[in-house]
Amino acid sequence: MEAVTFIQDFEILTKVVPRPTLLEPTDVIVQVHLAGLCGSDLHVYRGDEVGCAPHRILGHEFMGRIVEVGGEVSAFEVNDRVSSAFTTSCGECFYCLKGLTCRCEKSQLFGWHIDGAQAEYVRVPLASTTLLKLPEIVSDEEGLLIGDVFPTGFYCARNGLSGIKPEDMADTAVAVIGCGPVGLMSIIGAKELGATKIYAIDSVPERLGIARSLGADAVSSENDPIEFLKGKTAGRGVDVVLEAVGNTSALDTAFNIMRPGGIISSIGVHNSADFPFSPAEGYNRNVTYISGRCPARAMMDKLIPILEKKKYNISQIISHRFPLREANQAYHLFDKKLDNCTKVVFVPIDLPRK
Repeated sequence: MEAVTFIQDFEILTKVVPRPTLLEPTDVIVQVHLAGLCGSDLHVYRGDEVGCAPHRILGHEFMGRIVEVGGEVSAFEVNDRVSSAFTTSCGECFYCLKGLTCRCEKSQLFGWHIDGAQAEYVRVPLASTTLLKLPEIVSDEEGLLIGDVFPTGFYCARNGLSGIKPEDMADTAVAVIGCGPVGLMSIIGAKELGATKIYAIDSVPERLGIARSLGADAVSSENDPIEFLKGKTAGRGVDVVLEAVGNTSALDTAFNIMRPGGIISSIGVHNSADFPFSPAEGYNRNVTYISGRCPARAMMDKLIPILEKKKYNISQIISHRFPLREANQAYHLFDKKLDNCTKVVFVPIDLPRK
């Protein structure tokens, strides 16, 4: 089969590799229909995260159909259409039972600890508690996004708004920093949780256009968003900031647009040890700061009803599709944000569409 493999920093290779086989009775093999290229894949590509094994198959976002089932898997059958969380989870350890499936004691990240899904087929360990069977009403594109991007954005919004009383939600000012795929999904999360005053900050007009279509007020980062948002909040700053970029500059902006006593929910993947404000500054402004990896598998079932309502066109964030053989072009385009790129998807196999 064809697969996208990591070679070294800024070098990937699509090559023919053996098709995966069942290694454990709890495994399944999935034929990949769609595989996402995630912003965190770029951390590996750029060398910001060190430790990915050479020739590892990349990718942790995928959906497809099951083609082989291990002997101890009773939750799924061959031909089931499924989506996967980006990490495996056992469903029975301390962390899984607490709903923190991303910290499962047996967790493995696709494309890092084990071979990923930017390939024609992928092996899924602990399949019964890692995969989700997709209802027919959920499209392949929605099925892809529910394994990582959608729950991650929703989790960011939930963390940020968890301290807001229901009676205060309508008057709560929320700012989303970064209108990439996760930031755009956090807008939906904020709306579903009751927020109505949502400001989306980005520098890319096309991304701001999508944010506007999802119900946010678009704010260009080129036009001093700090002063703009203070002007919208009687000089105080916003109540909640959803930070979906993952760098020091974004956190600094979050700190400066937030009112005293506000909340920063940071879901962007940070690779720097630098922090833009000190404990003393956080104390003096009564900052609540929440961060951490999304427990995607614990959230996926809860998000299916939102997709079934067809209230939001989440698939509009997919801007580019590539075959696996054009992976170098896809990574370069996404890395450099060329051609108004928002979300890249690989289509590994040419399948008939309904």
